[in-house]
Amino acid sequence: MTVETTTEETGGMPGGQAPESAPAKTVAKTVAKAVAKTPGWLDWHPAPSRPRLALPAGAVDAHCHVFGPAADFPFAAERRYTPCDASAEQLFALRDHLGLARNVIVQATCHGTDNRALVDALHRSGGRARGVATVRPDVTDAELRELHAAGVRGVRFTFVRRLADVTPEDELRAVVERIAPYGWHVVLYFEAADLAERAGFFSSLPVPLVVDHLGRPDVAKDVDGPEFGAFLDFLRAREDIWCKVGCPERLSLTGPPAVDGERAAYRDVVPFARRVVEEFPDRVLWGTDWPHPNLTGHMPDDGLLTDHLAHLAPTGELLRRLLVDNPMRLYWPEEEGS
Repeated sequence: MTVETTTEETGGMPGGQAPESAPAKTVAKTVAKAVAKTPGWLDWHPAPSRPRLALPAGAVDAHCHVFGPAADFPFAAERRYTPCDASAEQLFALRDHLGLARNVIVQATCHGTDNRALVDALHRSGGRARGVATVRPDVTDAELRELHAAGVRGVRFTFVRRLADVTPEDELRAVVERIAPYGWHVVLYFEAADLAERAGFFSSLPVPLVVDHLGRPDVAKDVDGPEFGAFLDFLRAREDIWCKVGCPERLSLTGPPAVDGERAAYRDVVPFARRVVEEFPDRVLWGTDWPHPNLTGHMPDDGLLTDHLAHLAPTGELLRRLLVDNPMRLYWPEEEGS
């Protein structure tokens, strides 16, 4: 995959396109300056390797994002961070490069409740992407219908305070009441230490739940210890709670990172993810998390991240459920069995 990573006209942002005129060049420079990314954050990998792992036909990247481009889809004024641009075209180029077939695009907190970049990407996908939006309780019926028609099938609730303000639970319940008639689910993003406080609220929501990033466990602790045990109990409590097992680069404390051809990356995360895959084979999902926002230490090679799946789902059957059967059942149920 060849990706244009810098241009003079876009202030060094990945994927920038040269303008056609001097006035356009001036505007582009102004926009780039206005949306300069958060200092220290790394851009996505410009030349990921091709995975060696043989993926099953129809594999789905069930957690990824689009950012802007800011010139077309400005970031929210209340955002806690500013990423580099990461367009739908660049996401779909990565999809094809990795040998994946579809995407589930999750609304990023930097766009707030403005879902225009997400909807644009869904329309551009030709039906090969579904979406997870962010909405307020006062979202109109017309807006929900538009989101559903575009391919949105869930909403995301973020409880990680460094990324966004946490919405009061009564407002979140009001959102659930609005989305339930559409058959949507709720994606939950929280950290392990917060589960005890939030578990009752989560369990009370009358729609399917999807947990991001393994519930962000502390991988320095014992996989058989009480904290991860409580998370497993949470998953066991209901048959409609799903779990994403990607993003080891966010969880690992000792690595090694998925760079420079490393074939056994993020070893400290593997026992946690594999436990979930093996115990809940019909309720696990995986995604690249491209373009990997807010990373500062290293930027993983997405090809190596894909190969990392061999450690989490070591059999062909587990891999097929993780990458094909489960995401298709959740996001494209109308195609199941076709």
